[in-house]
Amino acid sequence: MGHTLLATHKTDARGNRDGYIAAMLELMAENQNIVHIDCDLMGCINVGKLQKAFPERTFNAGIAEQNAVGVAAGMAATGLIPYMHSFGCFAARRCFDQAFLSAGYSKLPVHIIGSDPGVTAMFNGATHMPFEDAALYLTVPDAVVIDSCDYVQTKALTKKLAEVPGLSYLRLIRKNFKTIYGDDSDFEIGKGVTLKTGKDVTIIASGIMLDEALKAEEQLRGEGISATVIDMHTWKPLDEELILRSAEETGCVVTAENHQASCGLGSAVANVLAKKYPVPLERVGIQERFGQVGPQDFLMEEYHLLASDIVSAAKTAISRKG
Repeated sequence: MGHTLLATHKTDARGNRDGYIAAMLELMAENQNIVHIDCDLMGCINVGKLQKAFPERTFNAGIAEQNAVGVAAGMAATGLIPYMHSFGCFAARRCFDQAFLSAGYSKLPVHIIGSDPGVTAMFNGATHMPFEDAALYLTVPDAVVIDSCDYVQTKALTKKLAEVPGLSYLRLIRKNFKTIYGDDSDFEIGKGVTLKTGKDVTIIASGIMLDEALKAEEQLRGEGISATVIDMHTWKPLDEELILRSAEETGCVVTAENHQASCGLGSAVANVLAKKYPVPLERVGIQERFGQVGPQDFLMEEYHLLASDIVSAAKTAISRKG
């Protein structure tokens, strides 16, 4: 798919949540079967715009995530295409049994949106800071799991989810992210994007970690180290072909994720490499810790999610090539 990489690390006046709402406004106008269900968090991602435009297809289930998924599955069974939103901690942990059975096992198109993933939960603190949300959905057979990075990517992939015939989970950053792609960019579920090409190390990242990966590439290049940077926005189905091709070209890999490193993007990549092309792998991410209250820049430093951490991991991976 075509994409344009912006030259600078800049913020966007449009929030990532605005990409979701823009996509839903278009989808709901095009397809009468598409509905949105919220869990009393309509204000946090601007669902009021959907409610105003399509009041008969925008629902508030209240603070009852399990019921919301059950309702969504029931709607899907009648031919509707429901998107359901809550904070990532509730959209994953709290309603996982219903998502697994009512949607996943039943092979129904229920698209769950989990906002404020990882450290982007900031001042909502430990109870609302999901470091394991994607891991749960990665265990569901044939589920789609996406960690999008900016407005343009979120809008494009939200629209593509309408064609997915089963359960999906999209991690939705609301704010405090850097814009990576130009407005003419498009994406395909299950296909990663190579943003930089190098010969010494492959860096695979997604979400808020993609900008850190690009900063790391700049730092490494300044030290004479050439890095490939891949945006792996879809964690499942994983773009194994791209991973293996890049691993063969560079000989080592670093993954970077705003998630527990032991059970997310890094582990998914590790499974592919261990089976098909073993090379040194270093994983940057949350290391067996719970969340806490704080601004995002503090949290990213506290949990070692910065470009400098990726640079260090890249040098370690390169040193292990033997």
